[in-house]
Amino acid sequence: MTLYINTASYDQIIIALREGNKDLVKKTIKVHNDQAEKLMPAIEALLKARKIKLNALKKIVVANRGGSFTSLRIGVISANALAYALNIPVEGEEKPLKKNKKFGRYSLVEPIYDREPNIGLPKKSLLA
Repeated sequence: MTLYINTASYDQIIIALREGNKDLVKKTIKVHNDQAEKLMPAIEALLKARKIKLNALKKIVVANRGGSFTSLRIGVISANALAYALNIPVEGEEKPLKKNKKFGRYSLVEPIYDREPNIGLPKKSLLA
């Protein structure tokens, strides 16, 4: 069974359980910039509702391109950490141009950003 995670959008999380290419269950959760707080509880609830144990997962697939910089990182980091803890492979929806780095037995998924992050200093300094 495969767990699918998509946090690329800042206002929703999409998670699914897949067998082969078929979605057994898919859930979209509306959020507002709080994917980090809602992702893991949503995965736990999805597995619990289907009476599936975490160790039944054999692979994780994660959306790793497009969307919000921070939102994308949340999904990718969570997928990598969960796959590492369960000792299962993780792969990105979008394949990288170069080979991914290895961590333990499996490769890590790296986010692929479509643009530079919009992170900078505030226009008005707090110290002034």
